Amino acid sequence: MNRLLLAAYPRAVRARQGQEVLACLAEAYPGRSWPPPREAVALVRAGAQARIRAVADDTARPWWLDGVHLAALVLAALALVPYLQDVWDWALRIDPGGHALGFGSTGWYPWSQGPGAQPRTLPYGLLPLACLIALLRGRAWIALPASVAMVCAGATIGTSTFFGTEGVVGPGYYGLGAPILAHDLVLSGSLTAACAVLAICRPGRLRRRSYAWLVPVVCAMSVAGGLHIASYDPAFQRGWLLVEIAALIAAWAATAETGDHRWMIPVAAFAVVRLQAVVTQPMLMESPRVPGTAVLFALVAPLPILASAARRRQGV
Repeated sequence: MNRLLLAAYPRAVRARQGQEVLACLAEAYPGRSWPPPREAVALVRAGAQARIRAVADDTARPWWLDGVHLAALVLAALALVPYLQDVWDWALRIDPGGHALGFGSTGWYPWSQGPGAQPRTLPYGLLPLACLIALLRGRAWIALPASVAMVCAGATIGTSTFFGTEGVVGPGYYGLGAPILAHDLVLSGSLTAACAVLAICRPGRLRRRSYAWLVPVVCAMSVAGGLHIASYDPAFQRGWLLVEIAALIAAWAATAETGDHRWMIPVAAFAVVRLQAVVTQPMLMESPRVPGTAVLFALVAPLPILASAARRRQGV
């Protein structure tokens, strides 16, 4: 089990010092397959710091290009989140019945049509999923047409039946702010712009990540599909809010560790998309549960905090 802790370290570190770390753990805690919790947390933290430093020290690509790549990944995940259940049910040919995402009737398979519903060929959620997978593997030339299709689908809602209107017009998740709808083209347009920048660059300059990064996505789809948790469910919204907060803290930690500005780019892209959704939906801003000024401050505050952390680290 100690080998699982080594997965937190970069491959080069595992190859150079992996056996030494395992030997030290075996000597310090004989007969145990897992170190004490404090030691385990310390090892994982050190591994995460090593990965962050390895990314910042990598000279194979400029920092801004890696930042745009991270921003595209964030935007693709942001677009996919409301459709986790829909894509999972479609892929496994599961009829969710009354738990369907924004559907007015059962029998929602792509080859069928319920009363008052338009038929569709594919679910909208396949587009951000394809974009996310392509970006993970550094294939911007595949992600670009997928993001362009997202723009076209959002712009032709009500006139095109390829993706239908079911599950596309409905609200996205709430998280920090307001719902993001598919016909709101700021998200898909920003993703397309980021993918275009990446496609212009040489493919070899983009970072290629392992397919293992898709494991959390598949798990989230399985949970959303198995438990019928739609994006408008309060439990879903609270859970994703925690994910957003954790991601912002991770960006701050990475910036404070390295003094690198690349993590500011995805945070800025996230803030712009979420701010636009909040500003264009004043009804949420007037909600007594979510004060508008608090939401706006929560979205804008991370940027100066990250800039301050980078300047402080560079001054050390």
